[in-house]
Amino acid sequence: MIAGVLKETFPGERRVALVPSAFPLLTKAGVEVVIESGAGVGAGFPDGAFKDKGARLATRAEVLEAARVLLQVRPLAGASGGPEGLRPEHVLVGLLDPLGAPAGIQALAARGVTAFALELIPRITRAQAMDVLSSAATITGYKAVLLAASALPQMFPMLMTAGGTLAPARVFVIGAGVAGLQAIATAKRLGAVVQAYDVRPAVKEQVESLGAKFVELPLEAADAQDKGGYARAMDESFYRRQRETMLKVVAGSEVVIATAAVPGKKAPVLLTAEMVDAMPPGAVIVDVAAEQGGNCELTRPGETVTRGTVSILGPLNLPSTVPQHASQMYGKNVATFLALIVAGGELKIDPADEILRETLVTRDGEVVHPRVREALSLPALSAAGA
Repeated sequence: MIAGVLKETFPGERRVALVPSAFPLLTKAGVEVVIESGAGVGAGFPDGAFKDKGARLATRAEVLEAARVLLQVRPLAGASGGPEGLRPEHVLVGLLDPLGAPAGIQALAARGVTAFALELIPRITRAQAMDVLSSAATITGYKAVLLAASALPQMFPMLMTAGGTLAPARVFVIGAGVAGLQAIATAKRLGAVVQAYDVRPAVKEQVESLGAKFVELPLEAADAQDKGGYARAMDESFYRRQRETMLKVVAGSEVVIATAAVPGKKAPVLLTAEMVDAMPPGAVIVDVAAEQGGNCELTRPGETVTRGTVSILGPLNLPSTVPQHASQMYGKNVATFLALIVAGGELKIDPADEILRETLVTRDGEVVHPRVREALSLPALSAAGA
């Protein structure tokens, strides 16, 4: 079985889908690797590093010709239905945004390609080593705090100096998923006083274990978490009451890191202009939900907005700004996933396997994932065609 790694074409994407350290796992599964020359350079992995591990360097056309399985981080960029040169015998593995942009999945199906969307990896114990969203969120939470620290006109830690005592920055993290927890940990390491809130009461213990205070709002949120552990979308009445009770906490914070997102849906608006106006002079908001529309109503994806003296940052694709470690984590996730669908050098897609069933989005010219079909307003497949 030959797996091909293609260079990224998504604007600003510097990651690579596979790294040299992941090769031993692939060799064990009987997978050979052919990689497009220069694919890893942007992430700090030169061609020689792949060649030393046994990969064959090739042109893009040669990779598409030789490989059965194609690996990319974001393969639907700049092309209708994936990279040019895809054939029905190809198996495409990557981040496909199946719920946010399902039309791309439909275009893939029209080309007859078998495709796996790694965003849909279920949150079960057996799949932890394949969890690409958690890997990306780890980088996102870390980098968001660094952006805030750079933009804030004060330092994060309390310092007692000859020039007087400097008070620590007060940081409020909204959303305590993987990105939020990493943001909490990073802000604490920098010396800030940290508070955090999540709609899921179950994460209180995790927040407090990192040394932050969990902000408890007097709101009922019994159904705030789905069976996969992700936040569930609530109704607008809930979000309105949430904003009203959150105003006091935001007004007392120099930094707000907003990470609240619901997979496949627009991010809930939790920070209003009124809340921004109540923040201290020079305050900073880093809205890492910007790609899903943003948690702040003033956020502009990819831009920094100034409201009075408050800066609202809407960064995009933060994992790509730390491409070496982001690629290392993503590459390990991908290699572990490949070892699941390849055994003894043969492709084996078991529809009874929960991980494969949940990530398989196209096969035999059809969109086969129920949630993606629903997003496309397609009728449900019959049991025989599923």
